[in-house]
Amino acid sequence: MFFTVALHDRSSDLLVREIDSLRQIVRQTLRIRPFQIDAWVVLPNHMHCVWTMPAGDTDHNHRWRMIKGRFGNTVALRARDFSYDRRDGLFAPTSREYVITEQADWQRLVRYCWDDPVTHGLVPTAADWPYSSFHRDNTTPRRQISRIAS
Repeated sequence: MFFTVALHDRSSDLLVREIDSLRQIVRQTLRIRPFQIDAWVVLPNHMHCVWTMPAGDTDHNHRWRMIKGRFGNTVALRARDFSYDRRDGLFAPTSREYVITEQADWQRLVRYCWDDPVTHGLVPTAADWPYSSFHRDNTTPRRQISRIAS
């Protein structure tokens, strides 16, 4: 599965400012409701990721509710310079999701995650963006991606 999740406030840098909280919340969610992270990039106001769900488990919505709810509650307790209406939530009400069925799509979307900071002009190369699975997956030069997430 490929996902794009964005903040309501597209001018915010909250996701990277609170990256440690986001990472901790994702780790907690993985312990409670496991899934595999094939790729993930966190930009200031949105994130993209590619997940492989466990066999027979398609409930990615519950995992996202856990991540978004915990993140919102965590940053609301200590944020100094942002406000959001709890009625609307911290995150935009719509997110993009796409079921990956072909190897070529999986490869394209993993690379999309890695390249998005470059596309947005945040860094000159994917290796320069610190909040990306690019670093985990490219410890050796020109690593080939060769599997499809199901």
